[in-house]
Amino acid sequence: MEYDIIGDIHGQANKLRTLLARVGYAERGGALRHPERTAIFVGDFIDRGPHQLETVRIVRPMVDAGSALAVIGNHEFNAVAWYLRDPDTSDEYLRPRAGELGKKNRHQHAAFLAEVEHVPDLHADAIGWFLSLPLWLDLPELRVIQACWHPAFIAQLEPRLRPGRLLDKNLMIQASREGTAGFCQIETLLKGIDVKLPRGCSFQDKFGITRHEARTRWWDRSTITYRQAAFVPPGDRAQLPDTPIPEDARIGYAGDKPIFVGHYWMTGRPEILSPTVACVDYSAGKGGPLVAYRWCGEAVLSSGNFISSDR
Repeated sequence: MEYDIIGDIHGQANKLRTLLARVGYAERGGALRHPERTAIFVGDFIDRGPHQLETVRIVRPMVDAGSALAVIGNHEFNAVAWYLRDPDTSDEYLRPRAGELGKKNRHQHAAFLAEVEHVPDLHADAIGWFLSLPLWLDLPELRVIQACWHPAFIAQLEPRLRPGRLLDKNLMIQASREGTAGFCQIETLLKGIDVKLPRGCSFQDKFGITRHEARTRWWDRSTITYRQAAFVPPGDRAQLPDTPIPEDARIGYAGDKPIFVGHYWMTGRPEILSPTVACVDYSAGKGGPLVAYRWCGEAVLSSGNFISSDR
């Protein structure tokens, strides 16, 4: 089997149609299909872009028809948490809607809500589809997850998921309770690993925001200091201390088969992260192109196999 692994779309349906046409997918029997290949979507279909439901209406029939596979992203997880009521608080939801935190959550989710909030049936249907997406794919040839392949957390979660590695409402509740094991596990799989910097340390990111945490290059166990491990632009890395990160942040990836992730808002020319790890999120939701990696069975990945919606 050969696959086209497609990055975070974030409501950019036009970029998605352009990219799929560029790699040979055409409408047939109600879904976009390729005569020889299968698409895989890494999640984050919604929020930010101008065509939220249109994006779902492209991807969902492909998944139903078997011309695509897909995993859930953190934005779909957040959408489900926004939708589901908190059983412990009569007037609140799993993703808070009240107060300053609620304003922030609504702002992040505004593009999707603008299309579904006043159409209850459409909203419920979209949430039901999000809950039908697995947390990860572990295929014979490769693996796909939104942000981080953490073997220990995956092993702990697997027996608690519905068949097909699907979330249910009980696990959604647990994963929405900050400080619980479920929250930590799913937060890591869907958002990656952030480590707190040593006391008194911070850095300014490319947007001028002061950060007291650094996202790690979790797949590379040889990166043992904050400066080495930080998954940030090279110019930001120089601001970080060259002291060891916590041992539990050094996951590493065995590399027994290729793994594909999204989530990280990459920029510039697409390049693999390691011989067996590739990120396909190149900021389509922030003006960048929608990117795919065209996998043809290779054990060692190549930057030459990326293709994007703009070239």
